[in-house]
Amino acid sequence: MNTDFVIYNTLSRKKEVFKPLFEGKVGLYICGPTVYSNSHLGHARPNITFDLLFRYLTFLGYKVRYVRNITDVGHLEDEVEGSGEDKISKKARLEQLEPMEVVQKYMNSFHHNMGQLNVLPPGIEPRASGHIIEQQLMIETILKNGFGYENNGSVYFDVEKYNQLYKYGKLSGRNLDDLKTNTRELEGQSEKKNPFDFALWKKASPEHIMRWPSKWGEGFPGWHLECSAMSTKYLGEQFDIHGGGMDLIFPHHECEIAQSTASLGHETVRYWMHNNMITIDGQKMARSLGNFITLQELFTGKHKLLKQAYTPMTIRFFILQAHYRSTIDFSNEALLASEKGLERLMNAGKTLDELSASEKSTVDIPLLKEKCFAALSDDLNSPIAIAHLFDGVRIINSVKAGTEKISADDMTELKSFFHSVVFDILGLKQEQTTHLGESEILKGTVELLIRLRQEAKANKDWATSDKIRNELNSIGIEMKDTKYGVDWKIKAPPGLPEGEECASNKKENFMFGR
Repeated sequence: MNTDFVIYNTLSRKKEVFKPLFEGKVGLYICGPTVYSNSHLGHARPNITFDLLFRYLTFLGYKVRYVRNITDVGHLEDEVEGSGEDKISKKARLEQLEPMEVVQKYMNSFHHNMGQLNVLPPGIEPRASGHIIEQQLMIETILKNGFGYENNGSVYFDVEKYNQLYKYGKLSGRNLDDLKTNTRELEGQSEKKNPFDFALWKKASPEHIMRWPSKWGEGFPGWHLECSAMSTKYLGEQFDIHGGGMDLIFPHHECEIAQSTASLGHETVRYWMHNNMITIDGQKMARSLGNFITLQELFTGKHKLLKQAYTPMTIRFFILQAHYRSTIDFSNEALLASEKGLERLMNAGKTLDELSASEKSTVDIPLLKEKCFAALSDDLNSPIAIAHLFDGVRIINSVKAGTEKISADDMTELKSFFHSVVFDILGLKQEQTTHLGESEILKGTVELLIRLRQEAKANKDWATSDKIRNELNSIGIEMKDTKYGVDWKIKAPPGLPEGEECASNKKENFMFGR
């Protein structure tokens, strides 16, 4: 491909041609989860977004060092003010567990869910609690450089002092004068010089379980510090891409920039990428707002807002159908549409493997490829790429119907292209189960009856052939004879409008005599 890979840089607020720091290599850091509860639909989006980025960079031939952290200490309830109880400590108290039991429990759950969504694991997954020394060393450097101060066992970042030499707010567009006006002074925060200063190290109260010794006294690191320390440890003092949800732009990523610059004398990140939110009734889906649907609830259908269960690949396809910088509003209707679209795409992949080639093509496969990869190279425009994939689906179905022809060379190219985009880049995969209980036993039974019907037809036993077809139809199994064999699927269950398919069913092809 000759197309440059272009990404939107939040820092410059424009699209830029991606040029890595070192030719052929990419340093990628993604903010991972704070593991104190089960992952929800909102968590799926950044992980699928940056999984797409990782997959596409790899497809383009880059060697990617992919780092995604686990936050297991220091994330306080009020993220902006940096106050309140540690989220993990609070969960440990409520569940009567050790904090690291909470971490392990929900980290295992997160990994399981990411595996279900076919999100590839990072090359390195550091935990904040495992890098206390690195964070303390960074604090010492910040203090030495004059951008921090210690008070009563806690250490704070001096935002006003930093802003005299550098610019605080350059990523988020926040103005320090506005922060001075709008940031409230909280009770117990008087040890700060300014209310908008943020903690680098917090003194642990007597009841605080998660605590480490330091030269300032026993305490724990601030939430923002971990990413500055761990990203530079594994990717160097300057690296290519830092990603996360747009809700992290302020204060988390803004503070990262300040900490790293104050410590090193320069910024570390060259391209900042942020995905937009998933909303529900126009409001951001978030644990803190209590309006979330967990991934497990989505996969089982056990939530009051869900009309049915949805497979992990349906959720992945739903997210990929929107550009990562646009909002997605949750609805059952949108998920049902994604389910139907995914089914159509996967069925086309199966059909593609069964097609016969012609001497000449009446279709333009190179142009199709060019359009699809141009979309992916334009800031990961997955919805446009998917639209071009469906142009490919129409080609496949037209060749199957005999209205278009495809040569052997074009067939090979189309198969390679389809596999690369659908499976390797978009990360979709065939799923073996459905929501209506279709199992291998059901599949085997239907295919046995289809074979018996085909044998009856071969023996001109039309009565038996028609009886098998009619009986299957009466219990909701619809069959269609094609020149390639027999297609069958489960029809809509009673209660759905006439002619409406149940979107959760899968279509299986059963080929006889080939």
